[in-house]
Amino acid sequence: MRYAFVGLGHRAQMYVDALLGEWRDAGTIVALCDTNRTRMDYYVERIGQEVPCFAPAEFDKVLELADAVIVTTVDATHARYVCAALDAGRDVIVEKPLTVDAEGCAAIAAAAERSTGKLIVTFNYRYSPRNSAVRRLLMEGAIGEVTSVHFEWTLDTIHGADYFRRWHRDRANSGGLLVHKSTHHFDLVNWWLGTAPELVFAQTDLRFYGAGNARKRGLEERPERGQGAPGLGTDPFILDISTDPRLKRLYLDAEHEDGYIRDQDVFGEGITIDDNMSVLVRYANRTILTYSLHAHAPWEGYRVAFNGTAGRLELDVVEREWTSPHAAIDPSATAKEHAAGSWERLTLHRHWSRPEEVPIETGAGGHGGGDKLLLNDVFRGPDNDPLARQAGYRDGIRSVLTGVAANLSAASGAPVHLTDDGTRVG
Repeated sequence: MRYAFVGLGHRAQMYVDALLGEWRDAGTIVALCDTNRTRMDYYVERIGQEVPCFAPAEFDKVLELADAVIVTTVDATHARYVCAALDAGRDVIVEKPLTVDAEGCAAIAAAAERSTGKLIVTFNYRYSPRNSAVRRLLMEGAIGEVTSVHFEWTLDTIHGADYFRRWHRDRANSGGLLVHKSTHHFDLVNWWLGTAPELVFAQTDLRFYGAGNARKRGLEERPERGQGAPGLGTDPFILDISTDPRLKRLYLDAEHEDGYIRDQDVFGEGITIDDNMSVLVRYANRTILTYSLHAHAPWEGYRVAFNGTAGRLELDVVEREWTSPHAAIDPSATAKEHAAGSWERLTLHRHWSRPEEVPIETGAGGHGGGDKLLLNDVFRGPDNDPLARQAGYRDGIRSVLTGVAANLSAASGAPVHLTDDGTRVG
């Protein structure tokens, strides 16, 4: 296979390194496409040989060279590249979220239906051993029929804050965290339960980040960005990207081309996304979900509990148990794999029985070995997977539209219906 990349930010690296390493027999990298030549030059060096580089306006030339396109651009641009690639008959691998709005979902669905190419959405959380263990237990009927789910996700002031200094802070780019981040979580619930959402109600607000909240808490005037700021090196909310060689090359050294600032102040003006979100979802099988996402917590992880007709299943995950103010300054601190104090526990409560702690078998690499499983599915294809972890475009649409419906509900104060098996709003 001949692979092309569009979008050469940090998300592209996992796929580039895979094709240079363990999956090098799956294909070759034949083209790169990005708005920024400096970022493309970084990846050309990483690849170790000359690769043709193109601007977005030259995407048709990219398609002439490739059999498959890997899309890791800003979320709001996904639909453009996905549809163009599918219409050219190319296979597409796209980072979550599939897109950011109902219009993009409809365009991608139509392109996928008329195309000979295959579309894969990379939901790596499906492949995490703990999440796969949950799917297996529910499929086996360990707690009977699931009646309700409570799902709480906390982003700490390292990871959560980072969304408010990057392009994600603009809802037009990311759809807000209920689309960009929660697409993972809504997809997990759809996959765990084997059903589709049909009614969504939500309440959201920006309570911690942003200039208005900073003023309410009496914070002094803030710098617009990290580089050159008086508090650089001491303020836990100011990131020093110059200390990370990769971030420096991809963003700081590339600013002169497109003006993109990677280290904006999280308490600055212009933030249009929320940091506290609560969502209620009713599914086609009558299961009810209560979901919350909080982006300024002192620890990072999630808790999900399934109530069923024969018991209850609980998954507790702490990915980082606390955030040091010094660690928050360091870009490398965003890595949570094997972080000190991290733990996970899966507990099965059957009616009339003592609780059982279910072992979780993990492997090497990111997400407990889940990233390796995902990449194997992407580049070599799923091998009779009983858990059906590989996700297609309809899975991507369901997860995006749950977030889109939640945003609409929060804005209107009314519930929003999803139809056509969760793939259409209203």
